[in-house]
Amino acid sequence: MNTRPSLLTLSLCSSLLLNGIAMAADNDQIARGEYLSRAGDCAACHTAPDGKPFAGGQAIASPFGDIYATNITPDPDTGIGNYTRDQFARALREGVRADGAKLYPAMPYPSYAKITDEDIDALYAYFMKGVEPVNNTPQETDLSFPFNQRWGIGAWNWMFTDGKSFTPDAEQSDRINRGAYLVQGLAHCGSCHTPRGLLFQEKALDSNEDIFLSGTDLNDWHAPNLRGGGEGSSDLQGWSNQDIVDYLATGRNDHNAVTGEMTSVVEHSTSHLSKDDLLSVAEYLKSLPRESAASSSKQSSPGEDTTAMLTAADVGENLGARLYLDNCNACHLANGQGAKQVFPSLVGNSLVNAKDPTGLLNVMLAGARLPSTPDKPEALAMPDFSWRLSDEEAAELATFVRSAWGNHGGNVSADQVSKVRSSLPEDGVTSAPDFDG
Repeated sequence: MNTRPSLLTLSLCSSLLLNGIAMAADNDQIARGEYLSRAGDCAACHTAPDGKPFAGGQAIASPFGDIYATNITPDPDTGIGNYTRDQFARALREGVRADGAKLYPAMPYPSYAKITDEDIDALYAYFMKGVEPVNNTPQETDLSFPFNQRWGIGAWNWMFTDGKSFTPDAEQSDRINRGAYLVQGLAHCGSCHTPRGLLFQEKALDSNEDIFLSGTDLNDWHAPNLRGGGEGSSDLQGWSNQDIVDYLATGRNDHNAVTGEMTSVVEHSTSHLSKDDLLSVAEYLKSLPRESAASSSKQSSPGEDTTAMLTAADVGENLGARLYLDNCNACHLANGQGAKQVFPSLVGNSLVNAKDPTGLLNVMLAGARLPSTPDKPEALAMPDFSWRLSDEEAAELATFVRSAWGNHGGNVSADQVSKVRSSLPEDGVTSAPDFDG
């Protein structure tokens, strides 16, 4: 009896094996694309509150009016289901839709231009095969003239984008280059943390210029300086690599806790990145040179006088100190240092010391909640105090905190508090770009 396999059997087995290998490779690429979509935080803009993932409709605030994110599910009628790979790449890197219309630069294509071809392929595979198609037509963006003239975006692109792909720095380690690729490209950190010019363009797109990631005020919130190199102690200069990793993975570290829009970034993006990638980001940020900020020289000693006054409850006529004892002392303590990994320190805090106190007032009045992440599932919260403090009291308390323990934030007026209070949503939830507030 002939027991040798036939040619047909061998051919069938080979075909099945090759198909299996192809399917595994395809699944790996889709999984990688999902990971990269996390790094790019695509869901933040393209998923509306209570909406289907990536189905669009989220309103993105801009100085020119709200811009509504599009549907990027593979639905062929209302999404990107008919996009070719090259059309998908052009939308990401150049901000041009399949029909040739230009996207508003609320889409961070100036940063996404740095994405490699390999990562474009993985993202395309994920959005075409790993995302559920949703038939949804989001609200149309309707800006006032002249901002509704999309042809003008072409001139903006010519002036302010370079379209350059990421080029590793041969003088830096592989880890720092990986961090640079993530920060400058997919994570588009410069969108919030790099100062913008008259036409709302980022003044730098990479670390070739010292202004890149040097911090700015955006939508009434302070996005601090992320350049962590140098001998100073301001912002990330005083953090270790592990501090940065902890913050991005959990929204908290021994120095501070996340607030505002960065809460969503941590919850939906950075907390899902590998520890190796987070360490790469940390090493890159710590490699960026920065002179000691003027704020560092202004900050005095650890604030023994303030601590002694509060410990002795010797507040005299200082209403701000009395309000601090009554409302803040239990969590943030008399020395302002709080509790590591739980209650952020107020000493040298960038949100506390920001030139514009709006972000701090938002947190005081509306409260804040830490994100639930894989490493830290507990969502600790700071209560809102809008019901408890009058405008005058909130101003006195904010002024005290911004001047205690060597802080240098300056005075806050009741009118400033009133303006923030009137802008709070009814549910008390606020969002803002912030890194270590």
